[in-house]
Amino acid sequence: MKPEDFRAAWRAAADSGLAGLCVPGRFGGGGLGAVDTAEAVEAAGRDAQDLGLVFGMMAHLLACAMPVAEFGSDELRAGVLPRLCSGEWIAGNAITEREAGSDTGKLSTTAVRTDDHYLLTGEKSFVSNATVADVFVVYAVTDPALGYLGISALLVERDSPGVTVGEPLPKLGLTGCPAAVVRFEDCPVPAANLIGREGSGAAVFRASMRWERTCLFAAYLGAMDGLLDRTVEHARSRRQFGRPIGANQAVSHRLADLKVRVESARALLYRACAAMDRGEVGDLDVAMAKLAVSEAAVEVGLAAVQIFGAAGYAGAGSVDALLRDAIGSTIFSGTSEIQRELIAKEMGL
Repeated sequence: MKPEDFRAAWRAAADSGLAGLCVPGRFGGGGLGAVDTAEAVEAAGRDAQDLGLVFGMMAHLLACAMPVAEFGSDELRAGVLPRLCSGEWIAGNAITEREAGSDTGKLSTTAVRTDDHYLLTGEKSFVSNATVADVFVVYAVTDPALGYLGISALLVERDSPGVTVGEPLPKLGLTGCPAAVVRFEDCPVPAANLIGREGSGAAVFRASMRWERTCLFAAYLGAMDGLLDRTVEHARSRRQFGRPIGANQAVSHRLADLKVRVESARALLYRACAAMDRGEVGDLDVAMAKLAVSEAAVEVGLAAVQIFGAAGYAGAGSVDALLRDAIGSTIFSGTSEIQRELIAKEMGL
């Protein structure tokens, strides 16, 4: 997609309110809680022609705008959030590095304080929205001696000196969200662009992940509903050996199991969102929701391709789109293995 076409699609989605759903209203957002945000994202996922665009917008909102809304200074909020909520600015979340994926405490990017600025140096990988972003939320080490307590979050404008954005990375799915490597070479960042206190980056990131691992994944619930409906209709209408293929228990039972799995994942996700709205959410609720939704999405995608047969594998009906988009969902925002570790830890193991 050409940059100008992407911008047009982005602004159209932002005009519907998606870019600022849960940002406080005084900053141009919708002021929604987690449950209402998830419901809106689920509807967007169900109707989306391009799940990558919805994904990119939720990365922008939940991993970039919300950290500023929850931790930024009043000046930073007032200057940044209205632009993010309106769609004037697009944001990219820059935390992952080549040697720091799941192990976010091993960042090599540094931010050295010099008077009223930080000098930012390092390289970030798989930055969502990178090629079209106007600003980045960047996590960097400000005090190496403190480990994860020495990580800080900074808002960095794309046109700052020393910022270089690479070419779009080829991806299996979510093609509507362009990702790229972003490099920072002695990039000056005003100290006023610090999100939260110096050294609070780990806390900022954990809070953003609570939003992302719940509300972003609601888009997959909507996409699963849409594809499951299509697959059921295909099972009713496709006839082989004189009867609909849905009359075969191998097909009907698989679809029944998928329905249970999707609804179970939905219940876990909305339970976590309700706990967030009550201020009671913990790692267990969020990890179970993220794990359940992402792995259900892969299973629904696989089943749809299998049940559609050749039409699912080689047809032009985009039956395989959810499968391609879902594979990554078990990796980003914390892999399935990380979610299982979190769940086991919360169980006392």
